[in-house]
Amino acid sequence: MSSPNVPETGSPNPYTRRRFLADAGAAAVSASLLTTPLARAADRPKLRLGVIGCGGRGRWITNLFAQHGGYEIAAVADYFQDRVDATGDQFKVPESRRFTGLYNHLRLLEQPVDAVAIISPPYFHPEQAAAAVAAGKHVYLAKPIAVDVPGCQSIGASGEQATAKKQVFLVDFQTRANPHYQEVVRRVKAGQIGTLVSAEATYHCGPTFESLRHYLDGRENDPEARLRAWGIDRVLSGDVITEQNIHALDVACWFLDDHPLMAYGTGGLARGFGTCWDHYAVVFNFPQDRLVSFNSKQVGHGYDDILCRVYGTNGTADTHYSGKVSLASKEDGYNGDTRGLYQTGAEANIATFHECVTKGDCANGTVAESVRSNLTTILGRTAAYGKREVTWREMMSRAEKWEFDTRGLKG
Repeated sequence: MSSPNVPETGSPNPYTRRRFLADAGAAAVSASLLTTPLARAADRPKLRLGVIGCGGRGRWITNLFAQHGGYEIAAVADYFQDRVDATGDQFKVPESRRFTGLYNHLRLLEQPVDAVAIISPPYFHPEQAAAAVAAGKHVYLAKPIAVDVPGCQSIGASGEQATAKKQVFLVDFQTRANPHYQEVVRRVKAGQIGTLVSAEATYHCGPTFESLRHYLDGRENDPEARLRAWGIDRVLSGDVITEQNIHALDVACWFLDDHPLMAYGTGGLARGFGTCWDHYAVVFNFPQDRLVSFNSKQVGHGYDDILCRVYGTNGTADTHYSGKVSLASKEDGYNGDTRGLYQTGAEANIATFHECVTKGDCANGTVAESVRSNLTTILGRTAAYGKREVTWREMMSRAEKWEFDTRGLKG
């Protein structure tokens, strides 16, 4: 759920384990990233942070919060005791502030914490974020924000309520926090590649969350097994187009600064485990007859890339997650390198979150953009499932809600 998410074991994304380890020490990290608030050694007021979701990425990002220097890890929560204890032991959280069960977040929100980081399966994000805002906590939320239209609408409402209550609500997309992505998007919006005509967005990698499949062996209908294997569970994750592929589609929506009017798609499941599809192909029609062709595969080996390429009447912008970001036109050119983005983007967002809280900046601009891109993935998913054209208006009016049967889970 968070971006791209790390399960208990294994790597869901080509840029997490295998490539991230090689990139982390790269000398090409932008100088602008090296001067972020995170990298400056300065005294910071401590924010008491509660972490909701202690799986692989939850523990990983909790460590980044701890390294920032402006946070005290004050409480942790997860459905599973072993995950809570592993995180609690690592960050020296007293046992009295470790919470388990289906309603772990409500117990955590009763604690004297200033903010929460929600890194749980996406299905639970809307309920947990709404409860956090109602409890007066600042919210750091992993992507995707929700798995269905009502969930996206709930997050939008929570963001508005947070702003009204002078609370910070930040959604963690690494690309939007990167200065090279920001600069290329700025130049495109300034007209430096001319009028936008079309774009392509792709997310290609090997089998995602494959390490989770053993949890389901013979237990496909066990809700606890499904929670363990949430990354390959369609309802809990939103399917791969929403849970993972959103990285590419979010950048496309950022460039085009709009949502699509309709989509036509197809796809399927070839790998033989889980309920999430592992390949998609969707064409989105945006206002002004701008087309975005999208495809993804998370099966097989040999090619990994997450990209968004935008074509204008006067040039092209070409962006790659944890890779090259460039722009070329008749009059302009730009080249940047975003290697290490998986970590540096999260670090930048953690620093921004702290700064917004301490300065009282509650504009919360990431919420509306995240709702838009999340709904875009749901439009593509709906079209692909039906192998037909689906309009934005139809999707929104239908407002299909997904349900996870929690019977049998401990409260």
